[in-house]
Amino acid sequence: MKTKMQTASKLLVCTLLMACTGLAASRTHVVALGKWTTVKWPAGDDSRELVDMKIRPLYVDGKVKEFTVGPAHDVTERLLAAQRVFRLNDSLPQENGPNRWRWQKGGWILIDRVSGKVQPVTLPDFDIDNSPVNWFRDYAAYCSATEDGKIFAVIVQLGRRKPLLKKVIASGTTGCLIPAWQRDPARVTFEAVGDPKLTFTVRSSSVDIAADETSAGED
Repeated sequence: MKTKMQTASKLLVCTLLMACTGLAASRTHVVALGKWTTVKWPAGDDSRELVDMKIRPLYVDGKVKEFTVGPAHDVTERLLAAQRVFRLNDSLPQENGPNRWRWQKGGWILIDRVSGKVQPVTLPDFDIDNSPVNWFRDYAAYCSATEDGKIFAVIVQLGRRKPLLKKVIASGTTGCLIPAWQRDPARVTFEAVGDPKLTFTVRSSSVDIAADETSAGED
């Protein structure tokens, strides 16, 4: 009789443990973006010249996980992409007293609303200050500049190691406008300052220059 009771007790404990494990595995996290607030940010190399920058916190289960800047992008109902911003220690080695902090833009992150996981998004040759990213579906389009003045058009698809597109579109220019997306077929138009527009058709695994490239700048 005692042996049967012990066996039943063990079975009950195992059942409870399995139930608790199942509940823990299926737990849904609460992910939310907080209210906007304005901070001072050094727009150039001279930290004395400060401009306003709006940031907002990313909460996971009520706790601040990151701070973000700019518009976020819903990749899917589950995945959210946003550019992070963080405080960098700006104190000199010879300075005493409390640390001095400055806000600094960072790379893009991908947030999973179900698991609460936050991971970096790999964007090759991404310039934090001079590469505004425009998202469409799971594609990120942006420009990248080299030290010798070349401007690259870059298209990245989440989950792929290499860019779908990395092509020189201009040289010796001052920058690039934010790429513009179109739907059905998926197309993106790049425009370097002072150069003609270039439109590319995006497929699931490749990018081709659009057939109507010569009229890409027309409405």
